[in-house]
Amino acid sequence: MAVCSRRTRNSTGSRCRAVYEEAIQKADVLIAALGYMRKFHGRFTVIKVGGSVMEDPESLRALLVDVVFMQTVGMRPVVVHGGGKAITVAMEKAGLTPRWVKGRRYTDDATLEIVARVLAEEINSDIERHINKFGGRASGLHHKTHQCLYGRRLSMPGDDGEPVDLGRVGEVVEVDVTPIENLCLAGVVPVLPSLAEDDDEEEKLLNVNADTAAAAVAQALRADKLVFLTDTPGILRDRNDPSSLITGLNPDECRELIRDGVIDKGMIPKVEACLTSLEAGVRKTHIIDGRLRHSLLLEIFTESGVGTEIAQDEHTDRASPQGRRPVLVR
Repeated sequence: MAVCSRRTRNSTGSRCRAVYEEAIQKADVLIAALGYMRKFHGRFTVIKVGGSVMEDPESLRALLVDVVFMQTVGMRPVVVHGGGKAITVAMEKAGLTPRWVKGRRYTDDATLEIVARVLAEEINSDIERHINKFGGRASGLHHKTHQCLYGRRLSMPGDDGEPVDLGRVGEVVEVDVTPIENLCLAGVVPVLPSLAEDDDEEEKLLNVNADTAAAAVAQALRADKLVFLTDTPGILRDRNDPSSLITGLNPDECRELIRDGVIDKGMIPKVEACLTSLEAGVRKTHIIDGRLRHSLLLEIFTESGVGTEIAQDEHTDRASPQGRRPVLVR
């Protein structure tokens, strides 16, 4: 910002007034955010990163700067990430052809080796390095450092009703929250890849869907917020019309939109992860566009937000669906 001295004020008063007005507007923004900073101070926010956000350096930079800001003002952000396209590229380089079964990447031992390397040693390390570069502190939590996610093989019925073999694909059933909480208390951002240790086969890993992994972490921490960064503005009534964004929903409304086909395809697992998280005690969930610069801060620190917020209301049935296994806390 240009500095206006007494001398320049006399000759260029209008320009100086414009500079002061800009500075005042910035101060107003900070003051407006102050209430949110106080409200969320010391609260956990779980942020799931994936999709085009991780492929666009500028989007990832803006997101991680937001995470550093949150940590700096006393919030406790926790990052959970996948790495779908990077894994596919690595498999192709290794001469392996990705195979999908019921929307899940079939994961044999060779595929799992690549998944674990890309997630833990490449993407996770890169996120940690960038957070540190932008003035924050971060630490990866995975099988190479300290494993926090534990799971079991995922069983899904096929078209004939018989279980489908997905290989080493799993779901999170336990979360070791102590290392996550300890890092947050020390002002360090935990960064977790979507890998779980197999409860039935010690030291064996499972490839886990990143959306459900983030939801499991949020549930175990009883997080104040769970935020999914996606490639869309949020939940749209018309997927071809960004202006049809639905800014707020409760669980009953979500289920109705799923029945009506408004929420479909890849958005369904995200919304279902939001609903299970709300049932487990997470206060609010958000689906926002990770391609929009600083969308994370805009969603959390402004009244209107920029995406879709899904939260309980007093009319919503809080009973858990029958047969769903709770995420355990170690």
